[in-house]
Amino acid sequence: MNMENLFAERLKELRTKKELTQRQIAKLLNVSQISYLRWEQGKTQPSIESILKLCVIFDESADFLLGRENYDYSFVYEHNETKLSHKEKGTKK
Repeated sequence: MNMENLFAERLKELRTKKELTQRQIAKLLNVSQISYLRWEQGKTQPSIESILKLCVIFDESADFLLGRENYDYSFVYEHNETKLSHKEKGTKK
């Protein structure tokens, strides 16, 4: 799989994981919904500025979004947060 297709797949995967619509993401990025749709379809690519904003929205590195890295750090963060919240309550997970 090439990096462009991987980027498109990751965009859709991360958006659905956050339970956001294409329209909501497009609004956050100040781009049209059709522009965002084309990114998810792999037809066009976003600007560097938009990629940086996507990193913030999805809490992911640019390397992960662009397919240069295969590790999803948001899972680690969520997992560690869960462990911390259970420790704070005096429970084990």
